[in-house]
Amino acid sequence: MQSIRIDIPDKIYVKDPESSNLGKRIIEQSILMIDEMGFESFTFRKLGQRIKSNESSIYRYFENKHKLLLYLTSWYWGWLEYKMVFATNGIPDKREKLRKALEILTQTVEEDVSFSHINEILLSKIVINEYSKSYLTKEVDQENKDGYFVIYKRLINRLYEMIVALDNEYPYPSSLASTVLEGCLHQYFLREHFPMLTDCNQTTTPTHYFTDLVFRALKPKNNG
Repeated sequence: MQSIRIDIPDKIYVKDPESSNLGKRIIEQSILMIDEMGFESFTFRKLGQRIKSNESSIYRYFENKHKLLLYLTSWYWGWLEYKMVFATNGIPDKREKLRKALEILTQTVEEDVSFSHINEILLSKIVINEYSKSYLTKEVDQENKDGYFVIYKRLINRLYEMIVALDNEYPYPSSLASTVLEGCLHQYFLREHFPMLTDCNQTTTPTHYFTDLVFRALKPKNNG
């Protein structure tokens, strides 16, 4: 498990941060700082001060903080993909395989000791609060063509394939799969900031909601 590596599209970074101790410190401390102050207030100058390194050294890894956010969110989706594939591999029953995938994708994140320099709990909070800022830009179409969102799209496609495998007559499998991923972030955000707008709370989780939503929508002809 210690040899697991999440591969990020190389166009996102200038130099792979996994290739050096400084790069790993940049990732580790950027997660802590974005969680503390928010993405808008976060700067490479402040990060340089935190890691006691020149600001220019950070630019050797990332062109700007937008690319750093793309890296962090891509890593998160890649990590979720790895967890989902690992947890569902070998489950023959299609219904149970989909149920397990939904659990992995929507449950509250716990820290993974396989990646010592990344706090997955804080990173999940960043994704919940900041992920939309990575694609709500004028450059999103070009960045999509360049493969910046390939991991996120691949994860949704994996869920899509499980939905189709269970009910190949359901007319909206892509929409349902993307709704689970995007909607889960939104439900966690609402639970934290606008609790009156969601039924999710400390006892009713987003996992409960999305499992119910998906299986009410699907009508498999057999037990899968």
